[in-house]
Amino acid sequence: MKKVIVISTSLRRGSNSDMLADQFAQGAKAAGNEVEKISLVGKNIQFCKGCLGCQKLGRCVIDDDVNGIMAKVLQADVVCWATPIYYYEMSGQMKTLIDRMNAMYELDYQFRDVYLLTTAAEDEEETPKRAETGLTGWTDCYPKSRMAGKLFCGGVNDAREIEGSPKLQEAYELGRNV
Repeated sequence: MKKVIVISTSLRRGSNSDMLADQFAQGAKAAGNEVEKISLVGKNIQFCKGCLGCQKLGRCVIDDDVNGIMAKVLQADVVCWATPIYYYEMSGQMKTLIDRMNAMYELDYQFRDVYLLTTAAEDEEETPKRAETGLTGWTDCYPKSRMAGKLFCGGVNDAREIEGSPKLQEAYELGRNV
């Protein structure tokens, strides 16, 4: 059994990327894993100040929701990020959370497999590439981890437009195979 953390970075409940996150989580649960989904809706996540205090403390000096999220990520075996693609990039709130997780750099971490689920109005193959590159930059800082899988669902613009899409089943199967 693995401990799986799914981070849904859309600030819209029930969004297309949030639905992919739910399906991934359901698949991982069906495979017998312990799964927790963290939605960034309603979370207080401030911008990194670049003070590097986290490198000395092992946690961020800012008192918001990031330290709690980070503690869960450190203890997970699998981390799955779900994000809408805005202007051919990950959501700003995902990037802000990644920046704030700088405190993890010097800490022992459990996760080995990292997954990325993305949705966008555009459906060209290159649409999620910058988000993938950004997340790969994060995983590169944790040499025991790797990008284990990704799923892109393009051509969806309106909320819940992904309903009935075969991509939901793909997200479920990806979760089952963690």
